[in-house]
Amino acid sequence: MAQVLAVCISTRKGVRKNAVPEITVRCGHGIEGDAHAGAWHRQISLLAQESIDTMRARGLTLTAGAFAENIVTEGIALKTLPVGTLLRVGPALLRVTQIGKECHNDCAIKKSAGICVMPTDGIFAVVEQPGVIRAGDAITIEEEQP
Repeated sequence: MAQVLAVCISTRKGVRKNAVPEITVRCGHGIEGDAHAGAWHRQISLLAQESIDTMRARGLTLTAGAFAENIVTEGIALKTLPVGTLLRVGPALLRVTQIGKECHNDCAIKKSAGICVMPTDGIFAVVEQPGVIRAGDAITIEEEQP
């Protein structure tokens, strides 16, 4: 079963996010209290624990939010989901809008390890149905776009 392992926010852009007990997501906004919230296509970022583990295998000590991800998942191959896929994350519904991203500056992780997984493995989504998301919530694919 795919699930949420951690939820994270930050009040400033360009910094790591901190794990919190829960996040509230709103349509047309994203996560309440997160610096990346707003009316744009990258309201929420998701990264698989499996991708984080590949970086840990390089000897890095990492905690949730180290890649500025909002939601850490387990048991779902995020980077293989087509844009447009609807994900049920706890009570909320998220639509995948982007796979990976272009980094304009090398992050601290890329500088120390020579590679960062967020540009290739991270995904972004907008909120289609609001709700409160917590660690332990189930993740299911509601609709996969061709």
